[in-house]
Amino acid sequence: MEARLNFFTNPVAAKFARYINSAGKVVSDSTLPAATQELVKIRASQINGCGFCTDMHTKDAAAAGETTQRLHLVAAWREAKVFTDAERAALELVEEGTRIADAAGGVPDEVWANAAKHYDENQLAALVSLIALINAYNRMNVIVQQPAGDYQPGQFG
Repeated sequence: MEARLNFFTNPVAAKFARYINSAGKVVSDSTLPAATQELVKIRASQINGCGFCTDMHTKDAAAAGETTQRLHLVAAWREAKVFTDAERAALELVEEGTRIADAAGGVPDEVWANAAKHYDENQLAALVSLIALINAYNRMNVIVQQPAGDYQPGQFG
C-alpha cells in the first residue's frame, strides 16, 4: 500500500508538517504528563481510524515503559481499572473533543469540569492543544491513506 501523497517529499506538505511539529513541541515540553499525552494520542487515533498514528503512539508509549495491559485497554478505558482518575478525565475530554460534531453544543461543561479537577490551567491548555493537534495529524494520514505498521519508536526524533 502506498500513500496517496508523500508528506515527507512534497514541499507544501513537508513545510506544513514542520510547522505543526513545532506546535507539538510546545505540548511535549509542557507539564502535562507524558503518559497522558500518549494515551490521548492513542485514543483520538483509534476514534478517527488512523492506523499510522495508532501504530506510532502505541509503539512510542511501549518504548517509554507503558504496559501492554494499559495499551490494550485504551479503547475500553471506561471499564478498565488501570487508569488514574486524571487519565480518565483526559480520555473523556479527548473523546468529546474528537467527536465534537456528534454532540450539539460541543464538549459538555461536566467533562471540562472533571478535567479541570485534575489539571492546572497550563496543563489544560496543553491538553486542548494536543487534542486539536492529534486530530489534525489523524485527518492528514487518513485522507492520504498513510500505511501503518512500519513505524519504529523514535523514528521522527
